[in-house]
Amino acid sequence: MPYPKPDFSFLFIFFLMAQLVHAQSTITIRNLAPIPDGDGFAGSLAGVSHGALLVAGGSNFPDGGRPWNGGTKKWYDQIFVLEKPSGKWKLAGNLPRPLGYAVSVTWRDAVVCVGGSNADGHVVDSFLMRWHHKKITFEALPDFPMPLANACGALIGDVLYVAGGLEKPTDTQALHTFYALDLAAKPAERTWKLLPAWQGEGRMLSVAAVRNGKFFLFSGTQLRYQSDDQSVSRSYLKDAHCFDPALNRWTRQADLPHATVAAPGPAIPLGNQIIILGGDTGENAAAGLSLQDKHPGFSTEFLAYDPSENSWRSLQYFQADLRPNAETHPNESTYWPVTTPAVLWRGGYIIPGGEVRPGTRTPRVLMIEPK
Repeated sequence: MPYPKPDFSFLFIFFLMAQLVHAQSTITIRNLAPIPDGDGFAGSLAGVSHGALLVAGGSNFPDGGRPWNGGTKKWYDQIFVLEKPSGKWKLAGNLPRPLGYAVSVTWRDAVVCVGGSNADGHVVDSFLMRWHHKKITFEALPDFPMPLANACGALIGDVLYVAGGLEKPTDTQALHTFYALDLAAKPAERTWKLLPAWQGEGRMLSVAAVRNGKFFLFSGTQLRYQSDDQSVSRSYLKDAHCFDPALNRWTRQADLPHATVAAPGPAIPLGNQIIILGGDTGENAAAGLSLQDKHPGFSTEFLAYDPSENSWRSLQYFQADLRPNAETHPNESTYWPVTTPAVLWRGGYIIPGGEVRPGTRTPRVLMIEPK
């Protein structure tokens, strides 16, 4: 008795549909109103207070200046507020001083700001910033134990954890320190607590994350001092570490596929995973000065880490749009930024401005909406 020929069409359709589903974006990204500045800023402080999004300070090289053409970095103190995603930015007030590259996170009705830098160096200042009744107010927190910039931090409940960073702009080693501050303590009892550091190198410009009550530390860069010519270079790190507050102990995690230095942070949760949004892999670090405005920008790859499996995968890529005039008019192109916060607001994550290539900022504000 002859058997019927197998019909592979159903299997082919099933396979095709599976590929299409897998290929669909897990994250959608849209533009909000840009920061009202022609150049934009990197290293801004950002968070949410009483439902409004605040973006403050940061730095840029104004009027087309660049490090290689004599441009001077300038820090800012203005605070912008956005009260709804469809709205426009308004000037809300000013920081106590020009400031950028601080740790900033949202806690209850306030934006927590720790450390930072300006033209005079790094600072120890820590404070809460609030927007209430159309007015900006500040509440002092204990000074950080040392001047600090380019650190990373994240909240577990009411406790803020801060890892690494750089004490002085002239330092030749990044910090290998880990501190915690209980924001819920009475103001007079708030104090920075030194915790055990991870087993690995000191670092700055790392990416912090929180998942299941644990603090994660990803990538970053350590500095290397060259005694022969007294130069300082960066070493791009791809190791990962997890701190469990219940055990007061760190454990080493699987290495990242590549470095993700200065990626927007804290990294965002998606299901059971942690998503790191781009970052500087170091691929063009050595050629940065020679590329100048021809620099192609930083990584557009979003990496997903699954703590339960201790594994990494590539989630998707941001669709950069580099126009023919990108070299001279970068704000008409779309790059993925670094050195900028990621702020949960209105069901999405806001990426306000940032650095899109060495010396170049963007006023573009992106809203990431996980599906």
